[in-house]
Amino acid sequence: MKATVLVVDDEAGVRSALSGVLEDEGYAVDAVDSGEACLARLARRRYDVIILDVWLPGMDGLETLSRLRERGIDAQVVVVSGHGNIESAVRAIKMGAFDFVEKPLSLEKTVLVVRNALRQQRLEAENRALRAHVDQRLVLVGESYVMTQLREQIAMAAPTNGRVLIYGENGTGKELVAHNVHALSRRRSGPFVEVNCAAIPEELIESELFGHVKGAFTGAVTDRQGRFDAADGGTIFLDEVGDMSLKTQAKVLRVLQEQVFEPVGGTSSTRVDVRVLAATNKDLPAEIREGRFREDLFFRLNVIPIFVPPLRERQTDIPLLAEHFMSEFAHEHGRRVKVLDASSVAALGAYPWPGNVRELRNVLERLMIMVRGDTIQVKDLAFLHGGRVETSGLFDADADAADVVPLQAARERFEREYILRALAAQRGNMSRTAQALGVERSNLYRKMRAFGVPPGRKSDPDGAA
Repeated sequence: MKATVLVVDDEAGVRSALSGVLEDEGYAVDAVDSGEACLARLARRRYDVIILDVWLPGMDGLETLSRLRERGIDAQVVVVSGHGNIESAVRAIKMGAFDFVEKPLSLEKTVLVVRNALRQQRLEAENRALRAHVDQRLVLVGESYVMTQLREQIAMAAPTNGRVLIYGENGTGKELVAHNVHALSRRRSGPFVEVNCAAIPEELIESELFGHVKGAFTGAVTDRQGRFDAADGGTIFLDEVGDMSLKTQAKVLRVLQEQVFEPVGGTSSTRVDVRVLAATNKDLPAEIREGRFREDLFFRLNVIPIFVPPLRERQTDIPLLAEHFMSEFAHEHGRRVKVLDASSVAALGAYPWPGNVRELRNVLERLMIMVRGDTIQVKDLAFLHGGRVETSGLFDADADAADVVPLQAARERFEREYILRALAAQRGNMSRTAQALGVERSNLYRKMRAFGVPPGRKSDPDGAA
């Protein structure tokens, strides 16, 4: 599709000359003679570039530009200025114009400026799309009580400079939590630098963290910037921090205390301003007792502890996560989003997920690619149990295999059956059921009313609430 250009100039000769040369370049061009006509035209059609004369009868170019921005029109604006109006052109640039060309016009230069404006527009559009994609990948999906608490902890911790230690099993989303802390912090415009301490050989981790100078060791043929230096003004995320050697832990401790380090082989110190986030799947107090982790470093890192729950403790979030991942994979692989039938939702909820959210994501990608048709049935999940599907009695797999319902309806059915099971396990005690499900009792009542489930007993026989 052709790029569109609107020429706004009160001189007929200028409009004619610009229209001709730009059409020869392959653009679709319209022309008007006033700011008022420009706004009227933009109310009916979108343009990629607007060539706008500053000196216009009635509403001048600067006022027209101001009206464009007030209306949220995001076209690239190229200002045309006479020799005596350079000051006005500079003001236009400050108001958001892309560039200006001076009269008398050089048609060659004008074409070049339009071409650059279109290139800039494409780059901005790609950047917005990329940012939206990144934001989508960083969203914390889930409405369970534990996920609500997690989001609240992140919101409280993020605006501070306090160090955060993120606990959780492999695959729970510790890295995602770290990204969210950074994105909500005052350092969000600064760098976010990740270091996987478990993936870097012990003999190289100091160089990775602090950099090195040329000749510091065999193979150090040039100076190298370390991750702490690269994170200056932003955030560094030390993933799997429990896998650091004691020697490296001592050096990290100094950086936390003084915000100063020396590159490997260097003699001068470098000062940085870095917020440190760390994550581990290990029991660090146990590691301290075994002499594998420094107690003083633990206390430095553990200023704000955040625990990321395993997926088995937030099973009600599985349908939401499935919907989120399938939408992501449908876009990535150019396919339609598949529907989970009721029995497959039950099977996913019954599975223990030892690999947590990462395992669920991998399973759903496999299903999006390998399942024929638009519906995922319980038989498609046989590989989760070595060829035998478990549904924990929530649904009759044979009866429901053909029962294709919308994902929201399947999720509601699963939640209703899950609440009924929990009530039965707690002998109808509402307080203990709410505690077991990890929800507020008032929220449980609302859910039960919505699902048509009669309330159980409010307290134990002995009166305990």
